[in-house]
Amino acid sequence: MRRDQEQTGAMPSQDRPLPRALRVLLPVIVFAALMGFWEATVRLREIPPYILPAPSLIAQTLVKDWGILFASLLTTLRATLEGFLAAVIGGVGLALLFSRAKWVEDAFLPYAVILQVTPVIAIAPLLLVYLPQHLAVVACAWIVAFFPVLSNTLLGLKSVDRNLSGLFALYQASPAQKLWRLRLPSALPYIMGGLRIAGGLSLIGAVVAEIAAGSAGSGSGLAFRIAEAGYRLDIPRMFAALALLSAAGIVIYAGLSAVSRLVLRHWHESAVEGD
Repeated sequence: MRRDQEQTGAMPSQDRPLPRALRVLLPVIVFAALMGFWEATVRLREIPPYILPAPSLIAQTLVKDWGILFASLLTTLRATLEGFLAAVIGGVGLALLFSRAKWVEDAFLPYAVILQVTPVIAIAPLLLVYLPQHLAVVACAWIVAFFPVLSNTLLGLKSVDRNLSGLFALYQASPAQKLWRLRLPSALPYIMGGLRIAGGLSLIGAVVAEIAAGSAGSGSGLAFRIAEAGYRLDIPRMFAALALLSAAGIVIYAGLSAVSRLVLRHWHESAVEGD
């Protein structure tokens, strides 16, 4: 049978991708099962809402407090987007500079690593001391999202096929032609991978800074609403805000994944196989 598959080029059954409708339906089924188990556990054991609210109560709280929570979500998403855009511009730009001058990479890359390994929860209170609140939140989002963009872009720029590089040198291509027609297209899959990682991390950085601001008694983002609900033991509102944050993270990742497929779908294996 294996010989027949090799001769006919047939794909083994275990390697066949699932239909798109089934790939969408499976997570929905798992989510519904988890919510049903959660709801049944809370009701059967009569767990009080201030310990663990039922999903139905969380949904009711989300509807009741939608105006406050949605406005706070927009504030958080604004800081997330600004930090993400700053990370993309800074990360890609600095990677291009590093790839052009090795001494610049040796001089500045260690400091980028320091930014990555330093816990943002330790940096956020200091930024809130020296910067306005919104700018401090944006800075935290930038700090955690910057390094994945930088490292992935730099890796992509260094992973150009040597045969193609030799071909460009043979035809005496200019540095600008090598950059725009060879190096950047070759690095594009790495860049898109870095953007997918950075999108979620920028939201995490913004949330951490907002929690730190909420601990200081100020703030208006969704993470501040979570901290505020915790102080008041309003656990259903806390879970409702967490649900909104999770949904925002999923939308960010799904949107960046869609952009990646749109950019790479006609020529790169990762997107072609996914379709």
